Amino acid sequence: MSENTRHVPIMPKEVLESIITDRNGVYVDATLGFGGHSELILNELSAKGKLIGIDRDKEAIEASEHRLEKYGDRFRAIHGNYKDIEGYLRDEGIRMVDGILADLGISSYQIDTPDRGFSYNKNAPIDMRMNQQDKLSAYEVVNNYSVEELQRIIRIYGEEKFARQIAQQIQRQREKKEIETTYELVEIIKSAIPAPARRKGGNPAKRTFQAIRIHVNDELEGLSETIEGMIRLLKSGGRLCVITFHSLEDRIVKQVMRELEDPCTCPKDIPYCVCGKISLGRAYPRGGIVPTNEEMENNSRSKSARLRVFIKN
Repeated sequence: MSENTRHVPIMPKEVLESIITDRNGVYVDATLGFGGHSELILNELSAKGKLIGIDRDKEAIEASEHRLEKYGDRFRAIHGNYKDIEGYLRDEGIRMVDGILADLGISSYQIDTPDRGFSYNKNAPIDMRMNQQDKLSAYEVVNNYSVEELQRIIRIYGEEKFARQIAQQIQRQREKKEIETTYELVEIIKSAIPAPARRKGGNPAKRTFQAIRIHVNDELEGLSETIEGMIRLLKSGGRLCVITFHSLEDRIVKQVMRELEDPCTCPKDIPYCVCGKISLGRAYPRGGIVPTNEEMENNSRSKSARLRVFIKN
């Protein structure tokens, strides 16, 4: 395996301490990537313990199968979307599991592989598809979406206050020629943002690239339902561990966990619950877990990460 596929797992110690409750149990890495977290989990399990990995990226599946082949039938990789986790487990004859990990970030490999078109720091054709079998790519979004559609995507998914200026500049440039590469798009974004704003907050293209990537891969659509579904697949005492990297997805995960911990919809002024909704468990710790200063120094991609854990009743 080449060096750029050696994905560095985020918060490895914290994930292991949070997810494993039974060394003989069954676990799911819902965002397998190149198997970094999965390898750590499998190392901690007994010879009876099993792990199922799911990923949209076929290259990641192939690399992780090679990396984890030493575990034999204790590891099973599935090419697919974690939103379909219940069906995949059913196909494997599994009804409930002991723990599920979902690392919602884009993988280091995808960022570091130029021809995938995810990075604003590497020149490549605009793509950004996690599953390269999907039809919609960033190229289609940038060159064919209306100004209004682009503005909405960039504003909502990128939380970019210059969304309209960027969308309008994209339209002006594509009227001259199609926008084909990441560097072309970066320069267009930079030219749309006022100079004072460009000088702070890192690369000015970061938020727009994030927004387009989220839209292309449908990352937030159905996330609430998926998180709830994962929690319902846990055995009593099982753990769901979710690593988030930006405020949009973190807000969704936090809200779902909060609602499942306290689902009662009764008015606060009545003496007892009549709605009949029962708590599924609790989030612990309340504010989630963040990387240590040492990890953030050694792995810059961990700086925005937050690990949220839900413990099933």
